[in-house]
Amino acid sequence: MKCNRRFLVLLISSALAVCISAEEAVPSAEVRPEFKPTTIKAPFLEQFTDDWTKRWSPSEATKETKDGGETFSYVGKWKVEEPTVFPGILGDKGLIVDSKAAHHAISASLNNSLDNTNNTLVVQYEVKLQNGLECGGAYMKLLTESEKGIHAEEFSDKTPYTIMFGPDKCGATNKVHFIFRHKNPKTGEYEEKHMNSAPSAKISKLSTLYTLIVRPDNSFEIRINNESTKTGDLLKDFSPAINPPKEIDDPKDKKPDDWVDNPKIPDPNAKKPDDWDEDAPSEILDQDAKKPEGWLDDEPTTIPDPEAKKPEDWDDEEDGDWIPPSIPNPKCEEAPGCGEWNRPMKSNPNYKGKWYPPEIENPAYKGPWAPRKISNPDYFEDLHPSNFEKIAAIGFELWTMQNNILFDNIYIGHSEEDAKKFAEETWVIKYKIEKDAEDLDSKPETAEQPPSIWDNPVEYLRSETDEFIKIAFEDPLDAVKQKPEIAGLFGGAAVILFTLLTVLFNLITSAKRPSAPHKKTDEPTPDDKDADKADSQDDGGDGDNEGEINAGEKKINKRSGKKPPKDN
Repeated sequence: MKCNRRFLVLLISSALAVCISAEEAVPSAEVRPEFKPTTIKAPFLEQFTDDWTKRWSPSEATKETKDGGETFSYVGKWKVEEPTVFPGILGDKGLIVDSKAAHHAISASLNNSLDNTNNTLVVQYEVKLQNGLECGGAYMKLLTESEKGIHAEEFSDKTPYTIMFGPDKCGATNKVHFIFRHKNPKTGEYEEKHMNSAPSAKISKLSTLYTLIVRPDNSFEIRINNESTKTGDLLKDFSPAINPPKEIDDPKDKKPDDWVDNPKIPDPNAKKPDDWDEDAPSEILDQDAKKPEGWLDDEPTTIPDPEAKKPEDWDDEEDGDWIPPSIPNPKCEEAPGCGEWNRPMKSNPNYKGKWYPPEIENPAYKGPWAPRKISNPDYFEDLHPSNFEKIAAIGFELWTMQNNILFDNIYIGHSEEDAKKFAEETWVIKYKIEKDAEDLDSKPETAEQPPSIWDNPVEYLRSETDEFIKIAFEDPLDAVKQKPEIAGLFGGAAVILFTLLTVLFNLITSAKRPSAPHKKTDEPTPDDKDADKADSQDDGGDGDNEGEINAGEKKINKRSGKKPPKDN
């Protein structure tokens, strides 16, 4: 009975463990909030909702190398879907780079061109590197307004842009770009201005928030995941400088032939000392050195290999005399040395080298020469470079070795508060979910032994069942070999379940059959009467009738259960 109880506990615990394991194996969608479009307004705001194709168009242009020797097409594919690595908000989709090792280009126009004159510019978006990033860009371009308009199908690396901002990595290069094109007010030509000392990009499979803020006072700030990583000034922290120098070197000015720019000369009155020996060597034999004890003078450093044998196909007449290869002399390994001992060298204390006269101040020295300065004919002064060229569209024009780069929640506008609020509604929520999932995924497995089945049967069987299912997904036969008791429980549970269903089915079907009426009576039933008739026709040899028992002179009728009347 005790054994049966234990088996029953084991069976019930196994069923509970399977149910618990199945429940835990399915990611819970209830803990992930559902995506809701923001109500924040901005000159450009994109969350890649289902109507995204109405706003975004891929490029059909070609791209030439700098030397013009090769032409590439923007064949990289784009798609919009939810992330597959550490998903955050349920139903939150993003723009995904779908092709490996390909050129990608896609753009979207603003409803109205953005003019940043005397205003703050905020550029913010999310990047999620689901496959990491070994070599490629994930930066954004804000395209310059053009009289011809922005044609998405012609978008390429040659398309003029106002600002380029975002991460870029390849090999040792890892930076967050901030480049803007500045228009020379004199010539009308544009020149790229690159931020000095760019911060490093964050290479992560979690969503990373990149924010650029440029204020009317020319100050700028770059934030990564809401943390300030770079601050500076457009007039001071970019190369080439915004404004050229007021004066430049006179290209026509030349150094005079008699200009002396050597501050010192050899002393013409100095003489080499009489005891200065220029021929003395830098090293001499050490006369104080002594040969170490145990030095084997007569032993060579190498000897013929005694185990070497002449090859069978060696022909002395054609190949010459065979000489076995040499090996280090084993006797020399234990001795301080072998062969002829020679004195070591040491530094010569009398060595002075070549003599040179000392230097003195040059009486003819005039100082370093520099050409005279003249006014810069190309000088201009732009005190407000933050008044960027008008922005008419945004685009991603990239080459990358990795795919599954996801972009989401793009904000381009003038409000730092709205950008912060937008991030709180989106990135802050999803990042916490993603970080928790990453921490759970990277949590090391504990090596603790599972509890005893009799101490905690449910926990024990849950652990064993999880391990069985994990192995079974890869190799079912191996799972049965490693966990035969769990496989037996599954098989036993299936047999018992089948048996119970069979019994239940039989009970249900038998209950539906009509049963014959049965009445308790002393009167003979029709079947009894038929049997009596059959008995009366039987001429059995010994005179004994079925249903009767002789006991002396008295007979008891077995059918009726009554005794016969007594004889008077």
